[in-house]
Amino acid sequence: MTIDSAGFAAPAALVEHARRFQAEGGIPATPRVAATVLLLRPTDTDFEVYVIRRVAAMTFGGMYAFPGGGVDRSDSEAHLDWAGPAPTEWAGRLGVAPEAAQAVVCAAAREVFEEAGVLLAGPNRETVVGDVSGDDWEAARQDLEGRRLGFAALLADRRLTLRSDLLLPWSRWITPEFEPRRFDTYFFVALLPAGQRTRDVSGEADHTLWIRPADALTRAQAGELTMLPPTLVTLAQVAAAGDLAGVARAAAHRDAATPITPRLDLPADGEPRFVLG
Repeated sequence: MTIDSAGFAAPAALVEHARRFQAEGGIPATPRVAATVLLLRPTDTDFEVYVIRRVAAMTFGGMYAFPGGGVDRSDSEAHLDWAGPAPTEWAGRLGVAPEAAQAVVCAAAREVFEEAGVLLAGPNRETVVGDVSGDDWEAARQDLEGRRLGFAALLADRRLTLRSDLLLPWSRWITPEFEPRRFDTYFFVALLPAGQRTRDVSGEADHTLWIRPADALTRAQAGELTMLPPTLVTLAQVAAAGDLAGVARAAAHRDAATPITPRLDLPADGEPRFVLG
């Protein structure tokens, strides 16, 4: 699938939202800061990415996306063992203050554990915890998801260090102005830790799959997988990197601070399409 200036077809429901917003002179909602993670894993000859389909009742329901969600107050208040770039370094990459940068990175790690059962933490700065699918881990994950337990407390209870170096910043996207719920989302890539496996545990997805980025794009073009522009563009970018080493090299030079906001073009005649820039 080619990503170019022609734009992207827009789902009918979003077109309806946009026309109503335009007709009523709507006021854009303030975007909520969020984080999402592209989990990648190697195959014999290539690599795959983990995607989930949001349940119909949720924001962007029916769309395939990556695990992620909004930054919580607990993310910004967290005091935890930290490995990898310091929050001041993250601030430079993400274009925000150090406290906000720490909150975004914490949210990325927390959300991927809540939604995919993958924990980017280890007993020290060089290791990653192994299998976290047991009953005790699942109970902790449910407490975290239910906000009965904070992410920092979960790591402290198990004497684990957050491995921020396992998250590579990729891009930043802001939801179009016509959407009633908007997000200012930082995209990260991360390699699935050895010994861990993804699990459909959060209840926010009704289907999950590991798939080659190029295959996901082909299926999206064929109408088999419904995706919004941030997902499509990001899949095309990681596919173009060639392999996992190429993804890591590309991430080192990515602009993850400047936001991209898709715009929905609503011509008087012709097909409505999302365009970038």
